[in-house]
Amino acid sequence: MRYHSLSMEITAIATIVVLILSIILHEMAHGFAADRLGDPTARLQGRLSPNPLVHIDPLGSIVVPALLFFSNAGFLFGWAKPVPYNPYNLSDQKWGEAKVAAAGPATNIALALLFSLLIRFATPLGLSGAFIDIAAYVVYINLLLAFFNLIPIPPLDGSKIIQPFLPLRAQLGYRNFIQNFERWGLLGTFLFIFIFINLFWGPFSSVVLSVFTAFTGLSAL
Repeated sequence: MRYHSLSMEITAIATIVVLILSIILHEMAHGFAADRLGDPTARLQGRLSPNPLVHIDPLGSIVVPALLFFSNAGFLFGWAKPVPYNPYNLSDQKWGEAKVAAAGPATNIALALLFSLLIRFATPLGLSGAFIDIAAYVVYINLLLAFFNLIPIPPLDGSKIIQPFLPLRAQLGYRNFIQNFERWGLLGTFLFIFIFINLFWGPFSSVVLSVFTAFTGLSAL
């Protein structure tokens, strides 16, 4: 355990702000990857902007994270408006969708590594305990977002990343599964989250915390 220099109120605000910004950067990364691969849809719709207002989904970016945090649900989840892209415009038709999907989790892992280094070198850099606390939340939340989005269930990024690695017959079966799952819409998403929290959150959080410790050298949040 370690000493926390932030009050509960500041911690709550900092956690939600970090979550919102991390989700926005995650979505922007998808747009930049698609643009680099030849699809300008996100750029033309203004979705490569750092302005949070063009990315925030009121329900997924504010209401849901706030309810989960203040209800002590033990799980923090949220989403921004998905960045649009046209897979048929991508120059790499085999791996293009996987690359666009992977850009989001890769950005979260990069942010986690950057702030982990700041924590590791906090003393020689003269950084305060309050900064370390906030940086720790940045690392944890970005690892959580990265690993959660790598789960191969739609609409998560893992469902796009895994497809080109599958044999052709398995790809066709998996696409059928995705189409059937997506028919449930938002209800299917919340059902998956409910099952995940109740059945898989324990081992999943253990993995995230283990990587958090390996990155930062801190034993706990």
